[in-house]
Amino acid sequence: MTLTLLAWHPRCTLLHCPEPSRTDKLVAVCFINDIAFCFCCLDVDYSDEHCHLILPDSEANKDVKGAGHKGKQKFKVKEMYLTKLLSTKVAIHSVVEKLFRSIWSLPNNKAPVAIKYFFDFLDAQAESKKITDPDVVHIWKTNSLPLRFWVNILKNPQFVFDIKKTSHIDGCLSVIAQAFMDAFSLAEQTLGKEAPTNKLLYAKDIPLYKKEVKAYYKAIRDLPPLTTAEVEEFLAQESKKHENEFNEKVALFEIYKYIVKYYDEIVSKLERERGFEEVQKQLQQVKALFDEKKKCKWH
Repeated sequence: MTLTLLAWHPRCTLLHCPEPSRTDKLVAVCFINDIAFCFCCLDVDYSDEHCHLILPDSEANKDVKGAGHKGKQKFKVKEMYLTKLLSTKVAIHSVVEKLFRSIWSLPNNKAPVAIKYFFDFLDAQAESKKITDPDVVHIWKTNSLPLRFWVNILKNPQFVFDIKKTSHIDGCLSVIAQAFMDAFSLAEQTLGKEAPTNKLLYAKDIPLYKKEVKAYYKAIRDLPPLTTAEVEEFLAQESKKHENEFNEKVALFEIYKYIVKYYDEIVSKLERERGFEEVQKQLQQVKALFDEKKKCKWH
């Protein structure tokens, strides 16, 4: 079955993606599509045989073929299936690793502006709150990007690609997503004989992944801070890319509703902080402008 997997070529790979000069995010989603296509080809709609990263529990209660055995159930041995699962894991291992490393690596030693800016913000918050435990900042960063964004894409490639995700594919992708989450976890894994199979599959790889993740966070932290000009240029470029995609008036009105709801708290906070006098004046001007527009029933 492994040979069949490796022999199939009509799938989206990096050859079908833009050049490496494009963003890492696009490279990463190409790998996601590569993995999803592997499982699509091995799903019930494409093949008579299955190649799993999960135990075929759904088949555990099916009757054995043949009328003489009706009512009997197949005898399942976990160790037997683990060998098959490992074979499948080995078959797609290089693709999975390329996917992971395209996410937590820095080509040309340069981080995306948005990630660098936000991670520096979290580091500054930890410093201002006198939080000295590095694990706290690690958890903040992990919750904000890998767990909130990347895991969702890993488990739901149909968000990015026009593909069909069956329950079989969903289970297999969940195993890969779990390995990805374990790589960012600070908890040490203690796996015994009764440990879940999906944990056992990547047990030997997780320690290396953890080291790479910590190196990734450190590399971003060690990069020179962004200048105001760099951030403004980045925001201007992003705005230009999507200038015809959004209704700015609706977006501004939603921000206005938030300002009205928390106006006193925002002003109080600005008054306590130094260097925000001009921001406070601008906020008051914006609120006054919107209040006037609202009287004219502007929406």
